[in-house]
Parts: sequence; C-alpha cells; structure tokens
Amino acid sequence: MKKARFIFNPRSGYNISNPHVVERVRRFIAEQNAAGVLDARLVSTERPHHATELARAAIADGCELVVAVGGDGTINETATALVNAPAPVALGLVPCGSGNGLGRHLGIPRPDENALRTLVDGTPRVIDTAMANEHPFFNMMGLGFDAGISARFRSLKKRGFPRYLKIILSEFFRYKPVSCAITPLDENALPAPATAKQRLEAEAFILAIGNSDQYGNDGFITPLARIDDGQLDLTLVRGVSLLNALPLAIRLLTRRLYGSKKVAHLRAPGFVIERSEPGLIHTDGEPREATARIEVKILPQSLRVMTPRGKVP
Repeated sequence: MKKARFIFNPRSGYNISNPHVVERVRRFIAEQNAAGVLDARLVSTERPHHATELARAAIADGCELVVAVGGDGTINETATALVNAPAPVALGLVPCGSGNGLGRHLGIPRPDENALRTLVDGTPRVIDTAMANEHPFFNMMGLGFDAGISARFRSLKKRGFPRYLKIILSEFFRYKPVSCAITPLDENALPAPATAKQRLEAEAFILAIGNSDQYGNDGFITPLARIDDGQLDLTLVRGVSLLNALPLAIRLLTRRLYGSKKVAHLRAPGFVIERSEPGLIHTDGEPREATARIEVKILPQSLRVMTPRGKVP
C-alpha cells in the first residue's frame, strides 16, 4: 500500500467554481484506501506557499506520492518540495488551473478520471526543473507582456480563459517592450562556446523560457521544448503590432511560432538575461519582482512525476 498525501487549494479559482472536483477526489481517496491501493488523506492549503510546507511534511511522514490538486501555482509550490527527493517519492497532478500548462504537456489536461487513474496506474517519469534566480519553475517563466498579464490575472477573484483574454486585449495597447540582452550559458553556467547561438539584444514584447512547450490552453510559446532533455527553450517575440498580432496568435496555437520573422528561438541549459532595471517576471504564472539581471538554469532529471502510461511528450 502506497502512502499518499493530496494537497488541495480551496482558493484556486477553478476549485471555487467547481466544488465537485474536491468531492470527486475525496471519493477516489476513499475507494483507493478501501481497496488497499493507497493509504491517503487530503489536506488543504491556508495561505501562500503553504503547499510547499505541506509537501515537505508529507515526505517527512513517509509519503511516496504527493498530489497537487490546484492550479499552476499550487503545482509549483508542491513540486518545489519534491525537487531531488529520493526515490520513489513522486509528484501527482490533478490540475485545476485556468491553463494547466504542465499538465497538458504531460497528457493530464484537466481534473478528470484520467488524472486520478494516472496517480495509481501511471508511469513515474523523471523530468527537469528550472530556476529563475532562486525561484524554481517546472513549466514556464517569462518577462515582458506575459509577466504583466500574470500580475493582472493574479489579482482577479474570478478567473477563466474569457477573463484572461479580456486582460490580454486591455493590456495590449499600453504595454511597452523591455530592452534586454540574452546570453546563453553552457552546463557549467559559463557563457556558451562560439559554436552556440550568440548574445542577443532586443526589445522584447514577450520573452518566455520553457521547460515544457506551452503556457497552457495549448498556447505553444516554446513548441520544440521537451521536459526531460536537460535544455531550456527561449522564445523572444518582438515588433508586435495590430497588423501582426492575430497571425502571431494563430502561429502560437498551431505550433508554428518559429516560422515568423518576429520570433527568435534559442536553446541552452541556461541563460543570463540583463535588462536596464528590476521589474516583473513570472514563474509558472506567478508574478514576482526580480532583479535587473536574471539567471535561468536547468536542474536536469530532478523531479519524479506520475504520467499517463504510454504518454511520452
């Protein structure tokens, strides 16, 4: 019998709007406990970063499976405690966010029966973690327009894709691109050799660094990224205007973003991003203030996560 802990965020916008999710999870726990498959219980977060505390307590209590039942922020907080945890400790996902970028990349797009069955019938897979300065992320980080959108979206009491789209449209006309310089790093956190892509200076409308291939909602901002290859994919979008915004959005949704002349793509184990002053970034959709210099690096093969059997994105 595997000992498990389910960490539920009752303040997640999706969970507030869909109270049946936690009831479904409670039924699943009861069924698995009765069948002798799991020895599990559910706990709820009470404040920001509480999921990390609860996940660490679960590991100390001997849990082999720690499940995040919430949005991208809850998943990030829970996974943070599991980085480099000893085998067989694994992260489970019941993704209840507005975008569910990590879940979608791993083949777990929503909090349905597939997500629950994956917890007991799935395949453990070891993936990479990434760090933006001292902040871990597992799906995506960015600065520029998307960081501003994350901050606005975070402040909403009610969320969802329609509200997300409304914020995008309202912010589009007031956003000013960020002047930045990007230097790829090698695996030893040194400037990349001459054979690699060289230092890039640009006015960034969006600068996104992906461990996986998408923001969520199948918005493929780093369409070539893989979550276990020891590399990070950087997408820089510049020169966005009313005339090209819609074609770029279509490319985003159809995995063809790198075909645009307005988009640059770099791949490396890490990057140094330098901008003129401190400002916002986001890590897995959570906005935060950061220094003018941001170092982003990969921690290869550092997180074990349950994935659907046979699914290898």
